[in-house]
Amino acid sequence: MNHLDLVVPDGQPVRWALNLLHGTQLSDRVYGPTLMLNLCGRAEQEGLGIYLYGSTSEVLQPLQQSLRARFPKLRICGVEPSKFRRLSSAEQTEIIARIRSSGAQLTFVGLGCPRQEVWVYEQREALSMPVLAVGAAFDFHAGTTKQAPRWMQDHGLEWFFRFKTDPRRLWRRYMLLNPWYIGLVTAQYLRLKQFAAIRHAPAKNMLYG
Repeated sequence: MNHLDLVVPDGQPVRWALNLLHGTQLSDRVYGPTLMLNLCGRAEQEGLGIYLYGSTSEVLQPLQQSLRARFPKLRICGVEPSKFRRLSSAEQTEIIARIRSSGAQLTFVGLGCPRQEVWVYEQREALSMPVLAVGAAFDFHAGTTKQAPRWMQDHGLEWFFRFKTDPRRLWRRYMLLNPWYIGLVTAQYLRLKQFAAIRHAPAKNMLYG
């Protein structure tokens, strides 16, 4: 994460923590699905091609239909589903070659956290184009996953909505990591713990895809 060019506060609790600890005065979060639509709109205006990497074929097909309905002139240069496993070096090289030769100037990645962040970090230089990890945006815009009501999003309760829809997969993330996050933010606020603003050593190559 410390080696990415831009990290934005996708969740309301992260925005709240930034305002509390650092006085950033952010009025809203930078929501991944909204960011994706804004960039697709700009890509359509500028005549830039996009590539969609991740998720499944069952999601990518309706996602393309949804984006073309919103942005009729948007150039979708290619799509590729995730293999949901670690890739060999040869497989990863082939994926990068397909993206580079597609004519796209912008790649959206929907592999799920943290696989997508690892993949973006590992391939950012090889792709030589903006590469964005957009989380569940693929599923939301494809219509295969429901989004939380706006009032729940605004009040930081989107995690609870998502947990109810898929508790078996998400229980560990929310039941274990949420209290840990709150504890670390509290410790920072009370000045019991500080984090140095430095760039840490690169992560070991994990070849996710």
